[in-house]
Amino acid sequence: MSVHSATPYLILNGKAALAIPFYVDALEAKLESRQHFGDVDESCPEARRDLVMHAVLRVGEALIMLSDGQGEGPLPTAGIVTIALNLDDVDQAHRIFNALATGGKVAQPLIPVPWGALFGAVTDRFGVEWLFNCALSTP
Repeated sequence: MSVHSATPYLILNGKAALAIPFYVDALEAKLESRQHFGDVDESCPEARRDLVMHAVLRVGEALIMLSDGQGEGPLPTAGIVTIALNLDDVDQAHRIFNALATGGKVAQPLIPVPWGALFGAVTDRFGVEWLFNCALSTP
């Protein structure tokens, strides 16, 4: 099976910098990685450069991912938790993505991204948000 994990992904609208140390302390978590929008996109507007694009906390054997998302405005209509799927089979990623998109709404089609994967986002017909990360095999 190509789905390696289904991980909660918190979208915190500009509060990630406050949430990370809180969760590290409260959950005895370890911050494994943190990237800011400005770290990966030189054309990023100045107001977004220091917002957290992606962070990973390890809580025992589990992971929690989080982001500032857009960093402002109302929370996403489906809430602040998204499920992030990590896959290794491109065909299966497309199949699952398209199945979840049926009757739902694609926020980001599956596209190649700088970290060597396909990335996409979809909200299914029940309002559940899904992020896809599928490793691209190297030749």
